[in-house]
Amino acid sequence: MKRLILIISVTLAAAPALAQPIMVVPYRPPETVQRIAVPVDPKEDRLKLLIISGQNSYEHDWTGVNNLLRKQLQDTGRFDVRVTEDFDDGTLAMLKKYDVVLLNYSSRWNYADEKQHLWSPAAFEALYQYVREGGGLVAYHSSFTWGRDIPEYKRLIGAVMQPGLSRRSPPDSFMFELTDREHPITKGLRRFHWTFTEDMYTNMVFAPDAKVHVLATAYDDAAAYAPERAGPKYPAAAYAPDKLKAMKGINASHPQIWVQDYGKGRVFSFTLGHGPDTMMYDGVRTLVARGAEWAASGKVTIAPFDKAADFPVESAK
Repeated sequence: MKRLILIISVTLAAAPALAQPIMVVPYRPPETVQRIAVPVDPKEDRLKLLIISGQNSYEHDWTGVNNLLRKQLQDTGRFDVRVTEDFDDGTLAMLKKYDVVLLNYSSRWNYADEKQHLWSPAAFEALYQYVREGGGLVAYHSSFTWGRDIPEYKRLIGAVMQPGLSRRSPPDSFMFELTDREHPITKGLRRFHWTFTEDMYTNMVFAPDAKVHVLATAYDDAAAYAPERAGPKYPAAAYAPDKLKAMKGINASHPQIWVQDYGKGRVFSFTLGHGPDTMMYDGVRTLVARGAEWAASGKVTIAPFDKAADFPVESAK
């Protein structure tokens, strides 16, 4: 959801106070030069992970993200990663070959488009059944930008972005805070972590029957919406002080990472990870790797990368 999203109404003043005007701009994500993961020796005892992808919104470099996810996860020594770009007719038998599935998919080219490309009903049911029966799931970044009209998908991943209620906070770089550092995924990690060229999803709509446990939040600061900070994607008329006051969740922390059970399966929901640049940060890549390992096995053995690790904090005297 970068360089975002809904078409601005010519009557901004009449727009609902909770709605975020989302702009369509001539934007393409920057190209990256990356190493390519080499095949894993099949004799190695690794967790098998499948990335389901194939399309995304216009501001997401989903092919670059898939490649970097594959390289980073395989470099931990814990995963053998495969990628599919066609899950339209996916089956339970296909998914059962893997210990964990990672969703890096969005059904719309633009967040507000009415037209979307959905998998077949049988493919959706295969995904649900796979997790119900104990398969692991990682819901990754743009997975939360669709599914608002699919209740079971929303229940599966816990929450989605809802036009008119949810919004993307202006900062392209921000810190997120681990609010539970005793969970296996977060144990031994520092409290605060940086992102870069990232999306902070706020006011997400959670499925009422999803029992999520939040691991990390980020703070949506009203000061970030000031025109000189927010830039042209955030029209000043839509974010005047009186309108900011009326917006839900301003000057508040919002869930960014959580876990939940779905049947017998474990779900790791990770709203961060916009592009290859933020994925280079130690906190981001540590959490993705450990979250995928936990979803697959219920255990975490992967050590934190250097700058993600906890450290002693001296109190000021």
